[in-house]
Amino acid sequence: RATVRAAFDRCRAFAEHPEKWLLLTGTYGCGKTHLAAAIANECLKNGKPVLVLNTPDLLDYLRAAFAPTSAESYNERFEQIRTAPILILDDLGTESPTNWATEKLYQILNYRYNARLPTVITTNLSLEQLDPRLASRMNDEGLSLVVEIDALDFRWPDAPRRGGNARARSARARSPT
Repeated sequence: RATVRAAFDRCRAFAEHPEKWLLLTGTYGCGKTHLAAAIANECLKNGKPVLVLNTPDLLDYLRAAFAPTSAESYNERFEQIRTAPILILDDLGTESPTNWATEKLYQILNYRYNARLPTVITTNLSLEQLDPRLASRMNDEGLSLVVEIDALDFRWPDAPRRGGNARARSARARSPT
C-alpha cells in the first residue's frame, strides 16, 4: 500500500504541475492506467490539453495515415503526437517490437526528451527490459521520475506480485495428469 500511496501522491503532483516525465511501472492491474487517466482528467479540468494513447493503438494510428483515404498525412499525425503539450503513453512495451515500431517510439520520445515536454509513461516492464535508448532517457534523474508500484492485480487479488497466477498454479496442481 505504501507504493500505491506514493504513486498516487506523485501523480497528483504531476497533474497539478505537469512538468518533466513520470514513469509508472508495475505488474498488470496495479493501477498504472487508472492513475494516468486521473492525471489526464485533472489536466483537462484545469484547461491543459493532453493526448492519451495506448502504445499499440498509437502505432496503429500512425500506420493508418498511410491509407489513401486518410484525412491526415502521416507527418501531421506524427507531429501531433511528438509535440502534444502533455502526452500520456500507456502500456509501453506491449507493442509488437518491429524495427519500425521501435524506431517510431524512439523518435517520439527522443523529441519529447530533447524538448523537455511533459510525458507520462506506464509500463509493465522494468527499465532494463525496455529499449536501451528509451531506458536511458527515462532514467535521467534530471528529467524523469520513476515510480514503481508494488501491488497485486486488483482484478485478481490472490495472484502473486510478479511471475504468474496463483489460481492457475493451483488448478495445475490439482489436475489429474
